[in-house]
Amino acid sequence: MFFSFDLLFEAVLFGVLLGCFYAAVSMGLAVAFGLLDVPHVAHPAVMVFGAYCTYLLGLYGWDPILAGIVLMPFFFVFGIALYRFYFETFEKRGTEAGVRGLAFFFGVAFIIEVCLILGFGVDQRTVHATYIGTSVSIGDYRIPQRMIVAFGLALILTVALTLYLSRTFTGRAIKAVAQDEAALRLMGVNPVRIKQWAFGIATAVAAIAGAMLIIVGPVEPTMDRLYIGRTFCIVVLAGLGSMTGTLAAGLILGISESIVLMMLGASWAPAVAFGLLLVVLAVRPQGLFGR
Repeated sequence: MFFSFDLLFEAVLFGVLLGCFYAAVSMGLAVAFGLLDVPHVAHPAVMVFGAYCTYLLGLYGWDPILAGIVLMPFFFVFGIALYRFYFETFEKRGTEAGVRGLAFFFGVAFIIEVCLILGFGVDQRTVHATYIGTSVSIGDYRIPQRMIVAFGLALILTVALTLYLSRTFTGRAIKAVAQDEAALRLMGVNPVRIKQWAFGIATAVAAIAGAMLIIVGPVEPTMDRLYIGRTFCIVVLAGLGSMTGTLAAGLILGISESIVLMMLGASWAPAVAFGLLLVVLAVRPQGLFGR
């Protein structure tokens, strides 16, 4: 079989950009599932909802990134309300909250998907910006500017969330609530309010991730199904709650998918996420960067 190092380098280069995009769309889940232990399988659906909200603002001439930033406060409030309902209905009632909560968030994802189909139909939607449809030449390679934007956004989200979680009192409380809720209560902090705040952050991050999703390519209402496996794989691979680990895990998945796509074809690429997930759970359940 003919092997080309030029093709391999191109696959790795595109995999790095793709991996950063995967990391950007997984940051919210890293907070919700990794730090709060909330089975938020509706995260990709919320992200697609954010993409459609970005599309609506784009109809009025808004830049997609600016639209995503403007949407973040509204999604933050939505996240707080969603977690409060989840807490009062499921988490507050005992040890089976995880299983019941899983059904709850599947229901949320289904409702969002149906509402998007009823509101927008099943046709794909796109946005327009100066960096969409253009590329940058580096030697013999042409790199899509939209992927460069995803690369930059992933770095910004990683740095911002890492600094917030490590340098602020609320951020450290978010980390503590996952480790020792009783100790946090002894310090006079209400764990439920901390979890609400953290889930609001996770949902706000999903808004900017949705903007990034529609920048990278067209969206349609059922696209969330493509990202459930990938996002959970990245969060588990990283080690629950690790922001820098999420970036590294996204790179690992992106490069792996790109190489498999080059060598075996597109039909094998989606299986990479589940393959990595099974291997990590078997060999290192705490993740590559977990404690």
